Amino acid sequence: MSDPANLFAQQEANKRRSFWLVVGFIAFFAWLGFGGDWLAIEATRGAPPGHYHHVVPWFGAVFALFGAGLAWYAWRTGPDKVLWSTGAREVTDPATPAEHQLVDVVQEMAVAAAIPVPRVYIIDDPDPNAFATGHDLTHASIAVTSALLTLCSRDELQAVIAHEMGHVKNLDVRLMTLLAGLVGATALMSDGLRRILFQGGGRISFGRSRDSKSNLSPVFAVVLVLWVLSWLLAPLVTRLLALGVSRDREYLADAMSAQFTRNPLALASALQKIETNEAPSSVIKGGAAHLCIADPLGRAVSSREGRLADFLGTHPPMSVRIARLKAMGYQEQKAAGTFVPA
Repeated sequence: MSDPANLFAQQEANKRRSFWLVVGFIAFFAWLGFGGDWLAIEATRGAPPGHYHHVVPWFGAVFALFGAGLAWYAWRTGPDKVLWSTGAREVTDPATPAEHQLVDVVQEMAVAAAIPVPRVYIIDDPDPNAFATGHDLTHASIAVTSALLTLCSRDELQAVIAHEMGHVKNLDVRLMTLLAGLVGATALMSDGLRRILFQGGGRISFGRSRDSKSNLSPVFAVVLVLWVLSWLLAPLVTRLLALGVSRDREYLADAMSAQFTRNPLALASALQKIETNEAPSSVIKGGAAHLCIADPLGRAVSSREGRLADFLGTHPPMSVRIARLKAMGYQEQKAAGTFVPA
């Protein structure tokens, strides 16, 4: 089970990670800007009179501000963009028994978790899954796929929602939504540069003469290669940041689900059903995969253990999660005197 010390430690850790993620993101853009300044200064140093000479390093200032603006935009619009990208529709007036049950369960689990009731969304998708997004306890949303509503019993659905409530309460949603927003922003930026380089012929001229270009140092060539690669690989870097977030957040959310529902076996059963369902997600892409209760992309690394898997995997192995939940259920039944050996 979770305890207040673990919860508060996770909340503080997520706040720190969110802060340093933004700092690192802005610093990356500053490198793109000031690195471009240095390249432009070196490339135009020997240009003839009347040609452009790059003197003021204004690229750095502009790009640092641009990075800060992107981070702010990702923070402010991240939850809406994640929901929009998955085609989620908000349930404000339940129209079917399944929608009524979902809204009732979310309200019940919000009371159990002692947090405000999140907004409720449904995603039309054959892959049974769920995720939470938002900024804090008072600005959170929970989305489930239509397949999850069909697949799970009420107790299992309650356990899945309680798991997502755990992510809301320990502020995982803040860090993970920010990551999703930054992944999307850098992907757009990198795609734009690819079009400029490869569709525009890849020619950039600073007005330097042919003879002076041959005098450029090897350091210039190395920095130029690193600078261009930084632009092109920016989405990969941010995706690695998303992958590198500790798997322990899922274990803690599982424990919080067991605490809120007093029924860890219900979540174990729901995860087992989700794991055995083979329908791939049609709408949840890589940028939001780390938000889900189960990896919607079905990556092999999510089923493995070890240091490399801990770094690259967004989710711990489902078999390990299910075993832990069953062990919790055994302990509860044993303490209550209701355990019956198989």
